[in-house]
Amino acid sequence: MRKLKLQVQITVDGYMAGPNGEMDWMTFPWTDDISAYIGALTEPVDCIVLGRKLAEGFIPAWAAGPEGEDQASIDKMNNTPKVVISRTLTESPWENAVVAGGDLAETVNKLKAQPGGDMIVYGGGTLVSSLIAEGLLDELHLFVNPTAIGAGMPVFPHLDANQQLRLVAARPFDCGITALRFEPKRS
Repeated sequence: MRKLKLQVQITVDGYMAGPNGEMDWMTFPWTDDISAYIGALTEPVDCIVLGRKLAEGFIPAWAAGPEGEDQASIDKMNNTPKVVISRTLTESPWENAVVAGGDLAETVNKLKAQPGGDMIVYGGGTLVSSLIAEGLLDELHLFVNPTAIGAGMPVFPHLDANQQLRLVAARPFDCGITALRFEPKRS
């Protein structure tokens, strides 16, 4: 069974974006140690899962070759197949991406049952909160930036039940970001 991993940048007060989607709080430039860590995290990944809103910016940005990114990273992002979870799209306007809709748990479990490597979710507030609420993530990789913003889009909004997690690893990096790796406690 394939794993579904979450990789998301967050603030120390638990937000993945500001109140209007701002990302100006993120720590850059990254140092070699965090780049190597993320390289190892994404090495077994052969599918990127995105929410529609994130896909609208993410896919075109990587297709354009973001400034400051090396060609190997750009190629990995562009060549890795993507699944866009959407209630509104019926077909993909992007190259190398398919749209999946319907029941989220059913969709994710079908993806997990397919042969292949790990899958990774990079964000999209609605998708991430739904994946967490439904217990569909196998690993949560929270990259905590040394910044508090006071308000915004929380990683864990309005949960109906406690989400029991087990800390697997914590790793500080020279740039000031700390990676926290959690796995859900499942009975």
